Amino acid sequence: MFSRDNWKEIFETIRKNKLRTFLSGFTVALGIFIFVSLFGFGNGLINTFDEFFQDDATNVFFFFPGRTSKPYKGFKSERQIEFDNSDIEDIKKNFPMALEYITPRITRGALVRYKSESNNYTTRAVGESHQFAEKTIMMKGRYLNTLDIRDKNKYAVIGRLVEQDLFDDEEALGKFIDIGGSMFKVIGVFQDDGGDNEERMIYLPYTTRQLLEKNNDKIDQFIVGFKPEIGYTGAMAFERSLERFIKDKKVIAPDDENGIFIRNMADALQQNQQFAGVLQLIVAFVAFGTIIAGIIGISNIMVFVVKERTKELGIRKALGATPANVISTILLESVFITTISGFSGMLFGIALLSSLGDTLEEYFITDPYINTGTAIFATIALIIFGAIAGYVPANRAAKIKPIVALRDE
Repeated sequence: MFSRDNWKEIFETIRKNKLRTFLSGFTVALGIFIFVSLFGFGNGLINTFDEFFQDDATNVFFFFPGRTSKPYKGFKSERQIEFDNSDIEDIKKNFPMALEYITPRITRGALVRYKSESNNYTTRAVGESHQFAEKTIMMKGRYLNTLDIRDKNKYAVIGRLVEQDLFDDEEALGKFIDIGGSMFKVIGVFQDDGGDNEERMIYLPYTTRQLLEKNNDKIDQFIVGFKPEIGYTGAMAFERSLERFIKDKKVIAPDDENGIFIRNMADALQQNQQFAGVLQLIVAFVAFGTIIAGIIGISNIMVFVVKERTKELGIRKALGATPANVISTILLESVFITTISGFSGMLFGIALLSSLGDTLEEYFITDPYINTGTAIFATIALIIFGAIAGYVPANRAAKIKPIVALRDE
């Protein structure tokens, strides 16, 4: 195998049969290149799904009030459901084992002014736990706390882009801004991985918003964070219990699907991960098909190679070459070309994935990649199975009698 004469002969054969060598190598390189690219795109799809849920906590339920669609216990249908502060306290009281936190949310639009600058922004009146639900990252100052909620302070936590829009190069902390005709003190500046829209939000204490709105106790929605240790099964059971509790309190028929709406982020994450997994399996199946195609291509080319060299093999056998010598000569050349071409295709595929980055985000493929170990394993597998596929025609050639081979035209 490591004979200098053997390698000299291999390179001489390659030099004399450049087209055949190119076709053999191209088939292998293309197969690995397609496999690496498709597998990387599959991972890019998974990255997109993961990124979609990265901005917010996944151990949360969002509860939205709806309008009943069925009469129940003396109440007519089409009744608008409203949430209030007592719902928050009742959930805290009745579900301490599974509840990690709960926060209301009241969303309003407002014209916000600071000196000569003004713009329209979305304000969210929330509790102190809202920071965990949104994964809000504080850049300056602090977030809202329990005392702010209790004392109904006129404090505001503004997004990074709000600070840029209104304050330019001026420090925002400690300044007062006019939000819809009321003055609020800026106590913090945050950033958010959710993008520009999230960073143009302004957070206020929900009790302060209620005070400004005729001192009511109404809330638009609330967010429930459950303890991660209860797991997916526990989260689904907790959701069902909460739904029954709220429907019973608001006198909504148990089978009325329009009275309240729940968005379970844990369930949504689970479903999207399963969907991404199925997509990855499909992509992997297609990619594996390219490996099979490469193996078949190698086998077909080996059949052609053996036929082309039939007379040469007959001369070798007439001069005393054993079947093992014939097989090893053919396979060594094949494995050498396959190895060089396979790893070249692998490197080109990895280079392509590395250069793409986020350029395919509009096609829901984010930072496509493939583990180096997976790429190497696929390449080696192609080389091994390619050698096995090439063994069949090589073995057939080794069994040809010298006199028959020498008569081949």
